[in-house]
Amino acid sequence: MLRNPAAKYRPATTVNLPDRTWPSRQITRAPRWMSTDLRDGNQALIEPMNPARKLRFFEQLVKVGLKEIEVAFPSASQTDFDFVRMLIEEDRIPADVNIVVLTQSREDLIRRTVESVRGARQATIHLYNPIAPAWRRIVFNASREEIREVAVSGTRLIRELTDAMPETAWTYEYSPETFSLAELDFSLEVSNAVSAVWEPSAARPMVLNLPTTVECSTPNVFADQVEWMHRHLARREHIALSVHPHNDRGTAVAAAELAVMAGADRVEGCLFGNGERTGNVDLVTLALNLYTQGVAPELDFSDIDEVRQCVEHCNQLPVHPRHPYVGDLVFTAFSGSHQDAIRKGFAQQKPDAIWEVPYLPIDPADLGRSYDAVIRVNSQSGKGGMAYLLEQAHGIFMPRRLQIEFSRAVQAMTDETGLEASADDLYALFRREYLDVDAPLHYVSHRMVSTSEASNASVEIEVELVRDGQPVRARGAGNGPIDAVVDAFVRGLGLPVRVMDYHEHALTAGADARAACYVEVRVGDSPTGFGAGVDANIVTASLRAVVCGVNRHIGRASQEAQAA
Repeated sequence: MLRNPAAKYRPATTVNLPDRTWPSRQITRAPRWMSTDLRDGNQALIEPMNPARKLRFFEQLVKVGLKEIEVAFPSASQTDFDFVRMLIEEDRIPADVNIVVLTQSREDLIRRTVESVRGARQATIHLYNPIAPAWRRIVFNASREEIREVAVSGTRLIRELTDAMPETAWTYEYSPETFSLAELDFSLEVSNAVSAVWEPSAARPMVLNLPTTVECSTPNVFADQVEWMHRHLARREHIALSVHPHNDRGTAVAAAELAVMAGADRVEGCLFGNGERTGNVDLVTLALNLYTQGVAPELDFSDIDEVRQCVEHCNQLPVHPRHPYVGDLVFTAFSGSHQDAIRKGFAQQKPDAIWEVPYLPIDPADLGRSYDAVIRVNSQSGKGGMAYLLEQAHGIFMPRRLQIEFSRAVQAMTDETGLEASADDLYALFRREYLDVDAPLHYVSHRMVSTSEASNASVEIEVELVRDGQPVRARGAGNGPIDAVVDAFVRGLGLPVRVMDYHEHALTAGADARAACYVEVRVGDSPTGFGAGVDANIVTASLRAVVCGVNRHIGRASQEAQAA
């Protein structure tokens, strides 16, 4: 029998909270954001950032609007210590930005950390120590009382050192590390003991950060843990409750959102979710999710591509093309049914109206993205997609039945190549299929003469063509140019042509304006087919379209005869 791997894992402990309130709450405002890119994110890189890359990243975080930025673990290396000193001594920290530095609860490390931010206008000292049973037993071989004392003694020293530097506005942050795996009563016990030492108030801010150091439960369980702490925490009115979700189960974003509903005031994470193992929670996704609920995220991602390029350069890691909001393909539709719905949505979307374009939860323009790449054509696409691209890039507005006809040629091309078709590829194919079809009939010129009012016809036309290499002239009359040229084809060329449908539109504007015409023709009893023509003269464009339609009919008939 095969061994059952599931038997060696322990399910997460649920919280007895029958009157939980978070399921019925909505997020109505943005939480406080704290970026851990330069510390937690940096330590997770194969090649940690050098000072130049860290500085570029810091400046990007400031530009985005982050007001709390964890810049380093100063006691871990001289490089980190020097980076913090450079930010302070070169006055690179805006007055409204609070830098955060992390330390373990050891006296030498704490002293080094506090020294690193000497002279800053404002700074947060972030202390952590693991408290969960496995860490107490396996890593530290320590009792609950000993673990609590580690946190309390570290807090006491930080208060002593920061009280001696009143020129800096200090915030204290404590993380009961491994909170997600710890007993709730012990998490509360340690947190209350720490806040009793710090004595939080408006003048002495404190952050209590609850990390899912290892994501080990469904997001609803974490939300219950957060709400339980929110309800029972001493001095809660003076403490900012923060969460630091990791993404081991792939649900960090959901865990963070539910935690905010459960009472969290602040979220720590990284841009695009970098971090240890599967990463920290993705602040970009969290922030832009708020837009979909009508809530301002208070972060500026109006040029999302610039942010992505900076992060990719600094982290030396690519952002996945399907990454929410920022990936190259997230606002792209290849599916025919999706393309049709998006195209119709764009046509009906009014400026400044509620956003209701199908399949696009957020307007790409709000992130600095153009609409150029929203609809892209491959072998899975339909007529709506290629029609949209030709409209947007080349001004070709095909009638519905022409879309259906041309989509067969597009399908054949993409099936044969296996590649995506760009707008230029589609236009080149459209030219080959329609505009450049000039055999066996080649249009040369026409001459149109108005007849007397007494005549049954109002227009007489003479068309000059080349047929199979030989010049020919045909004359016809009708109640308009199209009628007259059809009569010329019937009487002068012996081709029983009928025009079943006609569409025209301006292709360009201005002095050099051109017109496009599309005609659906039938020759004899054959199936209908389209012809297209473009010219500065609307009548010439119409005649070219009729000639094209007839040529395409003759070409189809020849192919069918050869196949038979």
